[in-house]
Amino acid sequence: MPSVRSRVNNIVVWFTKLYKLAPISAISYELVKFDTQAMVDAEIKGVEYQQGELAGYEVREYLLEKWQRKCAYCSKKDVPLQIEHIKPKSKGGSNSVTNLCLACEPCNRTKGNRSIEEFLSDKPEVLKRIKAHARAPLKDAAAVNITRWATYNQLKATGLPVEVGTGGRTKFNRTRQNYPKAHWIDAACVGASGAQVALLTNLKTLTIKAMGRGSRLSTRVNGFGFPCAAPKARGKRRHGYQTGDIVRLVKSGGKYAGSHIGRVSTTSKTGGEINSISRPDCKRVSISGKDTVKILQRTDGYSYKQKEGL
Repeated sequence: MPSVRSRVNNIVVWFTKLYKLAPISAISYELVKFDTQAMVDAEIKGVEYQQGELAGYEVREYLLEKWQRKCAYCSKKDVPLQIEHIKPKSKGGSNSVTNLCLACEPCNRTKGNRSIEEFLSDKPEVLKRIKAHARAPLKDAAAVNITRWATYNQLKATGLPVEVGTGGRTKFNRTRQNYPKAHWIDAACVGASGAQVALLTNLKTLTIKAMGRGSRLSTRVNGFGFPCAAPKARGKRRHGYQTGDIVRLVKSGGKYAGSHIGRVSTTSKTGGEINSISRPDCKRVSISGKDTVKILQRTDGYSYKQKEGL
């Protein structure tokens, strides 16, 4: 489906653009976020993290995502969390990820080796929620399973060597090198090659977000599928501009007098005005007839934001 295909296309598009600009000789790809098979089957051979330090990173990172980084019992966030056996090991509980959750120290200590039914006897709603959530897969697991091999095959088709790694290994590499959490830093720490990377503090990183190029629908519809607005006007451009184009706006007066750079917004109303721009700080600046607008970059379906340092 288009929403899933776009995940693969975005990676391929940006690899192609970067390949034209930089001498890329190899690719490191996070094939899976968590190697859940390795967590369950302890006999898998040839995977060093299954037997060593990385085992803990795989399990803990998986649980942090699954339980949304909060205590399963009291829902506290931004506190130290411990791995907790829902059914205590002393009562026959296993080390399977389906029997693990995250708990803050007070809850973990209060529960002790009691069964979850006994511990939450006065909180039936919480008990029901935890039991249902314990066996629930991650929200994006289906999309990841669909796209991971399609993306891998597209990258292999480039002819460059491709190494793969898991999300747990990425976190292990980043933590061992004392780098802060950031998506681009995680990307640098993927796989075996990410175990030792040098990142400069004066780097300027460019955050790129897929925005799309407009709706496929010819008109908006309500919850029942019936049209609830007039059909879209033919053509996306208004006076040579399209929503999403990056422009420089020079205001001749008023509160926002001066020069501004942002994404232009157009309207399909009579006359097809370009009525405002959205600046990187999310401020919207209206456009009047006396203002000067100059195109800097045509919309390409992506938004860009620059950040300095780590």
